Amino acid sequence: MSATAKDADRPGLGERLGFGPDMVVQELGWDEDADDTLREAIEDRIGSEMVDGESGEVVDGVVLWWRDGDGDLVDALVDSLQDLADGGNVWLLTPKVGRPGYVDNADIAEAAPIAGLSTTTTATAGDDWSATKLSTHRR
Repeated sequence: MSATAKDADRPGLGERLGFGPDMVVQELGWDEDADDTLREAIEDRIGSEMVDGESGEVVDGVVLWWRDGDGDLVDALVDSLQDLADGGNVWLLTPKVGRPGYVDNADIAEAAPIAGLSTTTTATAGDDWSATKLSTHRR
């Protein structure tokens, strides 16, 4: 078992990321490099599969896999809000420093407020991925 798998299998990872039973979570930006063990840990916590961007459901949270070169981060963050319920959060998953597709934290800090989001928390999401929790502004 890889270190990533060990991290994602640890009880509480989905809970530490703020997911709870029966939440509807949308997954955007999945690609072959996404951490499937982390995905499974989130799905185990919520008790169902994550929905994709085509579902049209109102969602409690969004998991957005993002890599340098994927396009415009502001646009992706704005798009991630389309189905998000008021008070919901976006977890931006980016490759860690030194990994292919690494996204500088300054880029996230710049893009989030333009998209109407606030950076609240960062966490390790396995060996290869970092997670940044972005919250909607309360009006």
